[in-house]
Amino acid sequence: MLTPLRLIGRLPLSVLHPAGVVAGWIAWLADPVFRRRLRSNLVASGLVTDEPAIRRVLREAVASAGRAVLELPWLWCRPQAEVAARVQVVHGEAWLREAQAAGRGILFLTPHLGAFEVTPQWYGLDRRITVMYRRPRLEWLDPLLRAGRARGRIALVPADLSGVRALLRALRAGEAVGLLPDQAPAAGEGIWAPFFGRPAWTMTLVGRLARATGATVLMAFARRLPGRGYALEFHPVALPPDGDARADARAVNAAVEAAVARCPGQYLWSYNRHKRPAGVPEPPAPGAGT
Repeated sequence: MLTPLRLIGRLPLSVLHPAGVVAGWIAWLADPVFRRRLRSNLVASGLVTDEPAIRRVLREAVASAGRAVLELPWLWCRPQAEVAARVQVVHGEAWLREAQAAGRGILFLTPHLGAFEVTPQWYGLDRRITVMYRRPRLEWLDPLLRAGRARGRIALVPADLSGVRALLRALRAGEAVGLLPDQAPAAGEGIWAPFFGRPAWTMTLVGRLARATGATVLMAFARRLPGRGYALEFHPVALPPDGDARADARAVNAAVEAAVARCPGQYLWSYNRHKRPAGVPEPPAPGAGT
């Protein structure tokens, strides 16, 4: 499987992104779970309410999901400098520079929005960044994934206690780290917090890392510019000054919601964000603490 993926990675984005649109609609037609989850999550979010707007964003989301899949071999197999050079514009760079000048470390939150693989590749070209990494279910994909992500000054650490310790060391050294804030953590590593009005099992790691190190928390995502490249966006994330784990989780989810609202058609609505991982209790009833 690696050879076909590497061959796909040789194709330009101007070919891969249009082909991804076709792939997205094939998945829509062939996979009822993908179809049902994407539409139901989008509608339940409340970001769009009238049917014409729902259909417009849905079309964008289907195309974006396909583009995301077909651009991965390109992102992993092309030279890192070439990937970074496809960043056409950076919004919020002043916040990034301010965070770097503070010297307390930067905690990047990169949700399933746009091309979330791009931010660490761009940042890690000449600056150290440590990214938490979860092994893929397909074992044969793991070598390509690790080779494609751990380049330049990017370090990958596992999603376990050793990885958390590595993130702490990096932040205390004034370096950057990256997390997927809308990825459901394991039992014992999260808390129920509202996400677009429904309970979502949310990591508490963001608040714990930020409070232990004084790191600056920045939302970061790469808006896809089909066929051309990407536009990076950075936005500060303010955690409650005296918040507990629940307040921190609510603030993180609110920041993700705000980012998704900026380009809802590029969010991965098919991701089962509201699932209950094994060993996690049922969420509390509405009004009972979420």
